[in-house]
Amino acid sequence: MFYPEEIIQEVRDRNDIVDVISQHVQLKKQGSNYFGLCPFHNEKSPSFSVSPGKKMFHCFGCHAGGNVITFVRMYENYSFQEAIKVLADRAGIKLPEAEMTEEMKKKAARRQRLYEINKTAATYFFYRLRNKGGEHGLEYFKKRELSEETMQKFGLGYALQYSDDLVKYLKSKDYDDELIREAGLGVFDEKDGMRDRFINRVMFPIFDANNKVIGFGGRVLGDAKPKYLNTQEMPIFEKRKNLYGLNFARSSRSNNFILCEGYMDVISMHQAGFTQAMASLGTAFTPEQALVLKRFSRDVLLAYDSDGAGVSATLKALKILRDAGINGRVISLAPYKDPDEFIKGEGREAFEERIKNAGNGFMFEIKVLRDGFDLSDPAQKTEFYREAAGKLLEFDEELERDNYLHAVCEEYRIPEDGLKKLLFAEATKKGLKRERAEVNVEFTEPVAKSGDDDPEGYAQRLLLTWLSEEPEKYNKIKDLISVEDFVDPLYRKVAGSMLEQLKSGDTDPAAIMDLFDKIEEQQRVSEIFHTRLAALKTDEEKEKAFYDIVVRVKEDGLKNSMLSAGKGADGIKKMVENKKILENLRRAGRI
Repeated sequence: MFYPEEIIQEVRDRNDIVDVISQHVQLKKQGSNYFGLCPFHNEKSPSFSVSPGKKMFHCFGCHAGGNVITFVRMYENYSFQEAIKVLADRAGIKLPEAEMTEEMKKKAARRQRLYEINKTAATYFFYRLRNKGGEHGLEYFKKRELSEETMQKFGLGYALQYSDDLVKYLKSKDYDDELIREAGLGVFDEKDGMRDRFINRVMFPIFDANNKVIGFGGRVLGDAKPKYLNTQEMPIFEKRKNLYGLNFARSSRSNNFILCEGYMDVISMHQAGFTQAMASLGTAFTPEQALVLKRFSRDVLLAYDSDGAGVSATLKALKILRDAGINGRVISLAPYKDPDEFIKGEGREAFEERIKNAGNGFMFEIKVLRDGFDLSDPAQKTEFYREAAGKLLEFDEELERDNYLHAVCEEYRIPEDGLKKLLFAEATKKGLKRERAEVNVEFTEPVAKSGDDDPEGYAQRLLLTWLSEEPEKYNKIKDLISVEDFVDPLYRKVAGSMLEQLKSGDTDPAAIMDLFDKIEEQQRVSEIFHTRLAALKTDEEKEKAFYDIVVRVKEDGLKNSMLSAGKGADGIKKMVENKKILENLRRAGRI
């Protein structure tokens, strides 16, 4: 890790997890925990739990979970070190110089060099556009009616027609071939050596949310293919997680975002005053990009091209937005193809009116569906109704489904009773989605069972959850349960730390998270500490359940020690001890 454990613990302890998460999620107290709608997936009923006692969060729907550091990492798409810095600043903690291994230092230095070479290349392209050799590029931008102010704001540039001009410039600045290649600015040719990757193209620097140049998009001015060429994936550039123009759009004062298809659409809209516009990066809109948008706004307007490919992309984006819990609406560009053409043809005020009248995303999907049928043909008309009923089944909540059913019937003059019957028929065939039930704060899983129906260590998770919430039970099992009883390597690591905490009398499940670097592992740890039994009404039922769980964990431990028995005297000794403990437990029938 970059920072000493005591610093990480101080950062974690001085940032109340409820306070931090409530800045982004509306939480309501239920019992000892707080609940709200999960920010990591779309849901109508709250399944996102925050436990101030455990200092952890957990979603019972998508299984996201972790401590306060994990939340900031996931919500802001930060690295561990970035999350620590943000939380340290929030708590007024002065961080020491980061303790880094040689490998960490090399990676950090490499990332910094990538940022530097991209900034150098952006400056080069910017200069070339405005000097000898850049006339073609400047002419292209002027034909697109961009002002000098706009070109400067977006750092627009030009890559010359010569094959190694940029490479020569970068080498003069002490950047080696390997870094030039890794940054996607050069390609190696056995005949000519390292040469420029971008040739005779107008250049669009791509910035991250913090205004650092992380890559480039280049549009060719000749007949070369491809028409658009983008920087390849690299440590500082992940297309699926970044958006063109986000660095400007996040600072706009608008209460929505506008999602476009291309660089020029974004630039043209910003020049017209629509500074909330942005675009995906040469690829289809992704769920990761939706989560980035969700941090800043829950209302996204789509202004994709009005041709067939644009409509298809709009439909895919609407589904991704809906899954992320974002309200997607569609701006009509007719009779123009894209926002750039519309603004040039009709002007800013007309586009402002189109924004105000942006259509509901689901109703747009129904319209596209309707356009695929000839409603003068009774068979096709019936099929349209059937398809529309199937689309309505995508809504989990009955009230929301009924509202849209009414709107569809009104828009297309469909008898409401008839569509309801068709909806019921489709639901019977496909299985109607049930509304998500309110999460029971106290109990969420069935009683632990014995036998071979526990492939994921359910009893082991139950025991660790129980001990984290009732640490006084440790005294009952300290001579019965050991780390070796936990079969899964991750469970064993968690159990080892938990048992040590219990032994010292200071339990802190959130601290165990920091033993794991990967978000996926931290989510598994969160799952461990949020495993519950079905409702147990009496103390006698609770004691019996606790006994059953301990027996089951000990059975797992015995099986594990039997597998290890062939590895020497220690393995045989452990097996005998476990067998004896288990026999005594069964004989006693209680703990």
